[in-house]
Amino acid sequence: MIDRIQKLVEKNFDEIVKIRRHLHMYPELSFKEYNTSKFIKSTLKKWGVKFENIGETGVLVLVEGYNPSTKITAFRADFDALPILEKNEIDYCSKNQGVMHACGHDAHTASLLGVIKILISLKKDIEGTIKFIFQPAEEVFPGGAKAMIDKGVLENPKVEKVFAQHVYPDLEVGKVGFASGTYMASADELYIDITGKGGHAAIPETYNNPILAAADLISTLENYFFTYRNKPSVLAIGFINADGYTNVIPEKVSMKGTFRTLDEDFRNFAHDKMKEISEKISKKFSLEIDFIVKVGYPVLHNDNDLTLSSIKLAKEFLGEKNVVDLSYRMTAEDFAYFGQIVPSCFYRLGVANQKLGITHGLHTSKFNIDEEALKIGVGLMTYFALKH
Repeated sequence: MIDRIQKLVEKNFDEIVKIRRHLHMYPELSFKEYNTSKFIKSTLKKWGVKFENIGETGVLVLVEGYNPSTKITAFRADFDALPILEKNEIDYCSKNQGVMHACGHDAHTASLLGVIKILISLKKDIEGTIKFIFQPAEEVFPGGAKAMIDKGVLENPKVEKVFAQHVYPDLEVGKVGFASGTYMASADELYIDITGKGGHAAIPETYNNPILAAADLISTLENYFFTYRNKPSVLAIGFINADGYTNVIPEKVSMKGTFRTLDEDFRNFAHDKMKEISEKISKKFSLEIDFIVKVGYPVLHNDNDLTLSSIKLAKEFLGEKNVVDLSYRMTAEDFAYFGQIVPSCFYRLGVANQKLGITHGLHTSKFNIDEEALKIGVGLMTYFALKH
C-alpha cells in the first residue's frame, strides 16, 4: 500500500505543486476567500468530484468507499491568508498586494486536494466515508471552524475522528511532528480604554494622567501572571495609543493585547482576575477603566489514542527517525473547536530546507516551503485515510 501511494503521489506531484503555486499567487484574507473557494470547486469539478457548499466559502467533499457507514473520518484544510507584504523573490510571489500565504494554508489546501485526487485511484481500498473540509477564516476570530461546525459539517454522516496537518518551518522537510494531549493555547483578545482628564503637561493639578494608570496596569498584570509558573500562560499588550504630545496629556489611553493559556479553568480565573486588577487600578488613580476580554479560540487537545495510533502509522510510512515529538505551543488554532466534539489529531509537517535557505518562520514576509514537503503531506494523509 505504501509503495502504491508513493507512486501515485509522484504521478500527481506536478499538478499538486501547480495548485499550491496558484493559491500562493492569489491569496485572500479571512472571510473574503471567494476566488479561492471558486478555484477549489473548479478543480474538483475538473476531476469529476462532487462537493457541497458550507456557508459562503466553505467546501465539503465526501468520498465513499465500501461499507460507507462503518467509519467516518474527516480531514480539514484552511485556506485564508494574512495581511503581509510578501518579500520572496519567486516566480509565484503574491499578486495581491499586501496579502500573503504566510502560514502555509496554500500548502494545506493543495495537499488536501492532492489526497482527494489520489483516492480517486484507490477508491476500492477505502473503507467507510472520508470527509474533506476546506475551511475559510482560521486566522481571524471567530474563525471558520465553529461556523462550519454550526452548519453541520461534522454531521450526516457523523464524523468519528478528524485530522489537520499544518506546515512547520521548525522541522526539516521529510519529518513530521506529533504531540499527544494538550498542544496549543487558548487565545483571548484584550481591549482596554482608560479615561482620565487631559490637560497641559506643565499644570499637573488640572489633569488626571491616564498614561500613569496604563503603565501601572500593564506592570501589575504582567507581574501577577508571571508568578504562575505552573500554569503556562502569556499576557502581552501589543498596542498602546495615548495620542498626546510633549506638552499635552491625553484624556484617554487605548490598549490592545492577548491572553493565552493551556488550562481552561485557569483561563476563566484569569479573566476575572484581570478585571479585578483593573478595578483596583481605576480606584487608585480615580479614573475609569473599561476592560473587555473578547473570548477567542479554546485550548487545543489532541486525543491520546488517536495521536498514538497516528504516530504508529506515520512511522510505518516515513520511518521511525522521521517522526518526532513536539512540545506545547502558546499559539492558537480554531481547529480546537473540532477537538471539543470528536477525537482529533493536529500534527505538523516539516517544510524547512537549510541548504536552500528555506528557514523563515510562519507569519513572516519571507516564509516559504520546500515543495518536496507536499509529497510527504499528501502521502501521509492518504495513508491515514486508508488505515485509520
